[in-house]
Order: sequence, then C-alpha cells, then structure tokens
Amino acid sequence: MPDQDVRLQLLQSWLEDCLPTLFQREGWGAVPAASLAPASSDASFRRYFRWQAEGRSLILMDAPPPQEDCRPFVKVAAMLAEAGVHVPRILVADVERGFLVLDDLGSQTWLEVLDADNADALFEQALRALVKFQRLPVEGLLPAYDDALLRRELQLFPDWYLHRHLGVELDERQQGLWQRVCDLLVESALAQSRVFVHRDFMPRNLMLSEPNPGVLDFQDAVHGPLTYDVTCLFKDAFLSWPEARVEGWLRRYWQLAGEAGIAVPAEFAEFHRASDLMGVQRHLKVIGIFARICHRDGKPKYLGDVPRFFAYIEAVLARRAELAVLGELLASLPQREAQPA
Repeated sequence: MPDQDVRLQLLQSWLEDCLPTLFQREGWGAVPAASLAPASSDASFRRYFRWQAEGRSLILMDAPPPQEDCRPFVKVAAMLAEAGVHVPRILVADVERGFLVLDDLGSQTWLEVLDADNADALFEQALRALVKFQRLPVEGLLPAYDDALLRRELQLFPDWYLHRHLGVELDERQQGLWQRVCDLLVESALAQSRVFVHRDFMPRNLMLSEPNPGVLDFQDAVHGPLTYDVTCLFKDAFLSWPEARVEGWLRRYWQLAGEAGIAVPAEFAEFHRASDLMGVQRHLKVIGIFARICHRDGKPKYLGDVPRFFAYIEAVLARRAELAVLGELLASLPQREAQPA
C-alpha cells in the first residue's frame, strides 16, 4: 500500500481519538458522521483535507516526518495571530506525528477571484495585513535570511535549472558572471531593513475570508529583507500584472509601511530598485525550485510557469543597468522555453 494511504489511515485513526475531546472543549456536542476530502496540496510533502459534517468544516494538515516539521507552522501561526493577522486557529496538534486540526478559512483562494477590477481593493487589504506582521519584533525568534541562505537559494538556478534541466555546465567566464550576479543581489538584499518575511505571500496563499485575507503557508517565515514579501505578492507564478499597476501598488505599500513606522527608504526610487533586485533573486530561485520539483519529485507541471519568471527578470533587466551582467549570462545560454503571451 502506498505510504500516502498509510498516512491517511493514521490520520483518520488519530481523528477518532482527538475529535471527541475537541468537540467537548468547544461546546459542539457529539462528533457527527463526516466526509473527508482533499482540500489542497502544494509543492512540498504536506497535504490538506477538509472534514465536513452538519455545517461544520475543519482543515486537517498531514505533514509527514521526517520530510516535514509542523512545529514552525504552529509557532508562526501564534506570532501572526498576535499581530492581528487572520490565520488558521490550531485546534489540535500532534507535532511528533505531523497532524494538525485547523479551523477552515474558506475554499476560495485569491488566485480564483482576483481580476483587473477588484485587484486594487483586494491588494489594499493584503498590504495592510503585510504591514501588520512586518511590525512584529522577530529578531532572534525566526531564522535569519542571511548571506548563506540567500546564496543557497540562488544556487538552485545553476544546479537544477541549468545543469539538471538544460544540461548546461557553466564555463569559467560564465561562472564569473554568475558570481557577480549573486554578489550584487545578495548585497542589495542584506542592505535592506529586516522584518518578518512570509516567503510565499502571494494570491494562492491568501484566502477570501472574513476578515480578509486569510493567510496560509507561512511556516517558512524568516527575518529578512523588507521588500521580499511585497515583491512576491505582485510577481507570482500564476498571475502577471502590467508594470505600471505593480509600481502603483509598490508605491502604496511604501506609503503604508512608512506611516506604520517601518524603516523604508526615504525615496521611492531607492525602494523600487531594492524591490527589483530582490525580485530577481526570488525569480532565479523559483526557476531552480521548479526544475528540482520536476526532476527530483516527479512533478513536471511547475516547469510550465518558468517562462513567466524569465519575463519578470527581463522586465527588470530593461530598467536596471547594473544587472547587465545577468543579461549577458542569460544571453549565453541555450534557447529557453518560449515566453508566455
């Protein structure tokens, strides 16, 4: 029997043991007969199920050890809730076995509802949530998004996308170009103010809920560069926006963050440059991750989103002369997949 099915049996057995206590504690009465269906999955080993019965809905997380550790999820959820961010309430936890029962923030992600007409209103809500958690004092409480981590992430691009996916080995000259790119991007990231960084703050991980948004997938949070999350919000794997609208939203964030006492650059132009370079670091990392998910984990669908990230990079290259070295490196590589229309 596949391991997944064994995990599901273990989860169901655990629920039989823990739900009566939960229902009694919450004053919900006896545990009714319920349905259990997949709620969502992601690029990790985590799985989610929706438990439903008599108008009540719960989310179950299966985070199989040793591949996943749900303790960071529990810790960060408490931090975000303290900041007034709408995150799932953890109702029952067995961190050793990797099982959690969460309240249900709904079934519609922002990815399903965002469009050109409602984007301004929804992103205003996202930016206000972002500013809330960026004000949290997190130094020493979260892992540092430091030089070593930034470079490990960047190395995913040559290791997995260039070498494993395209079969490209960088020659000495190309290696020199790559080193210069990494130095520039890391230097820019480390020069920024440091805040709570979600690391995947994008429409797919925001739920249409009350209050809005419900925030998910925050377990990899770190203490790092100011521009990371806001850049991620507008340049994700699934939605692309006109550059003029993105600049307007970035400017709105810069205004809100400054008003909230967050240490943003005095000039928007400096902030915009930092956002552009932070975005390129993330885009290169994500391209490498998608190649790794394909070749290591057998999930090729993510490679279909690689052209979108190259398009983001090329838009930045067109306005940031200091990144000409990256343009030179990319131009020396074999022809990539066609860009999205």
